[in-house]
Amino acid sequence: MRNAARIALGAMITTAGAGAIAFAAAPNAAAAPQVCPALPGQSSTMSSCTAESGATGLSLAVTDNGGTASSKADNYAGPAAIAVGPKASVTMTGIKPGLAIGIAGPGATVTVDGKNGPTCVGGTSFAGDFQTLKGCWKP
Repeated sequence: MRNAARIALGAMITTAGAGAIAFAAAPNAAAAPQVCPALPGQSSTMSSCTAESGATGLSLAVTDNGGTASSKADNYAGPAAIAVGPKASVTMTGIKPGLAIGIAGPGATVTVDGKNGPTCVGGTSFAGDFQTLKGCWKP
């Protein structure tokens, strides 16, 4: 019984601490990243990200600090687009089975179409595509 009481007290303290952190961060909540996930047959849209999945796809788009990201998937594809910083842009299309990721920093553009190799242009960026077994990196 003593272990159960300790676990309950620990959970209560942890919950209170998490609530305090969330409350303290509330003034900066507008600066939080935007996340658009899409499970099979779903879509998700926010002001700077979109994700769309067909019946057999999974897609994810994440943006922060002025980036834009879009991800579209079907045929057992799983692309993830991450754009961080002003004028960062990532466009991912999954058309074949496999995972793909594209990450763009400020001023960078990443494109993955599932047919050709990924392209990384502008600022710091990275992409890896298991659909084509190709990638790109721009420091």
